[in-house]
Amino acid sequence: MAVDRLFHVSEEAGITRFEPRLPDPRDPPLDRPVVWAIGEQLLHNYLLPRGCPRVTFYALPESDPADVARLLGVTTTRYVVAIESGWLDAVRQTRHYLYELPADSFHVRDAGAGYYVSEQPVAPLGVRRVDDLLGELARRDMELRLTPSLWPLRDAVVASTLQYSCIRMRNAAPQA
Repeated sequence: MAVDRLFHVSEEAGITRFEPRLPDPRDPPLDRPVVWAIGEQLLHNYLLPRGCPRVTFYALPESDPADVARLLGVTTTRYVVAIESGWLDAVRQTRHYLYELPADSFHVRDAGAGYYVSEQPVAPLGVRRVDDLLGELARRDMELRLTPSLWPLRDAVVASTLQYSCIRMRNAAPQA
């Protein structure tokens, strides 16, 4: 995945400098403080409230056509982000600030998820406030799915040949 523009998504306004910090111990392990960024291509994965659990996925060139048909269905979009329907009000009420970051000190942490990290402090190039997350998502090449429970979809996606990320699943409704 080529580095296009990099962003840090926050619900906090007025950030003038991002300092490296250790990730939350409940997240994938990383043994050093970093500044996190997301590539513009997968920015839609983060245009949701921070704590909102989600399953995101897309087909790779080598994905099994049966998996693509079963999980992407007849959509014309390349990307799917699924959230629990119970989070819809929070999505409507959340405001984000998209901080564009200079790419020069960043390197890929996970290309499939669009994650980049820098071990250096980073000053944003600019910031844009997003008051309507649903409208922002609608302008991107992605499909937002609402479901009462993410667990059946998560299990199907993890067992597939699609590229996926399961984010903040610790906040998902309990499995039935």
